[in-house]
Amino acid sequence: MERLDSAELRLSKIKELIEASQYSIHDMSRAVANQRGEYFRLNMSFELGLDMGCRDYHSDKKYREKKILVLEQKHYDTQKALSDLAGCDCRCHEADAETLVFKVRNWFFDLKVIHSLSPASAIRSHYNDFTEKLIGQYGKYKFSAKDLDQMGVSEYLKYVDEFLKNLNINS
Repeated sequence: MERLDSAELRLSKIKELIEASQYSIHDMSRAVANQRGEYFRLNMSFELGLDMGCRDYHSDKKYREKKILVLEQKHYDTQKALSDLAGCDCRCHEADAETLVFKVRNWFFDLKVIHSLSPASAIRSHYNDFTEKLIGQYGKYKFSAKDLDQMGVSEYLKYVDEFLKNLNINS
């Protein structure tokens, strides 16, 4: 949620983001409880449902062109709790960050969204460079891990954009 107006309903912001996004990625791997008695998270499932509903039921036909990528940790994990997704082609990342980058990169390439993409290993390397720069291991930034954890989305995106411009990569 990029805006921090407490008077604005969270659901309104989510719906606005869904309508503004032609491409959506939903990682369902965190929609599980970590220990007995803990509630599992349903926000991601809810947001995926809103996104799919927007694509299928919105009165404006431009939303029929939305593209949605559903990620899961292991094949068919998502369908165990969300059986209505049976038949959807979820991509599995095995809780491995590098595999996740491959899956997302290849999805964008398959959609022909971007005709020239760096290899997934280069994207991962750029991400590591960006993170190191941001936490002050090199470069001008001196953020701590806590600073990054508490940083707002718009500020984080500002640094991502700046980093990509320096790489001469379109964001």
